[in-house]
Amino acid sequence: MEIKIDGSALAAMQGLLGDQFEDTLEFCFSEFSRLHGAFEQSLNSDHSEAIRSIHSLKSNAAQFGATTLADTAREIELGLSKGEHQHLKPYIEALPATIEMSIEHMKQWQQQS
Repeated sequence: MEIKIDGSALAAMQGLLGDQFEDTLEFCFSEFSRLHGAFEQSLNSDHSEAIRSIHSLKSNAAQFGATTLADTAREIELGLSKGEHQHLKPYIEALPATIEMSIEHMKQWQQQS
């Protein structure tokens, strides 16, 4: 799987946050994991909570330039909203690796900037 990171979105957040960027980015990484956990926990028990969690993951990922992660979460959110659970299985299964690799790529961007 190819992971895409939007460096211009990260640079914009870095410019906006200044000295707080590194701490905020670390918090963002932990939020990716927390929201994924909340999504997994609620997926089979609380449909509304699952949609809320994946929506938040999508938004956070998009805001910080994690394009592939945001796209994956968007597909899951749309599928859940439409009740297309079978279509979602590959996206849901890919989500943990997508989060991990997105964080890795974002850290690489951070080290190069």
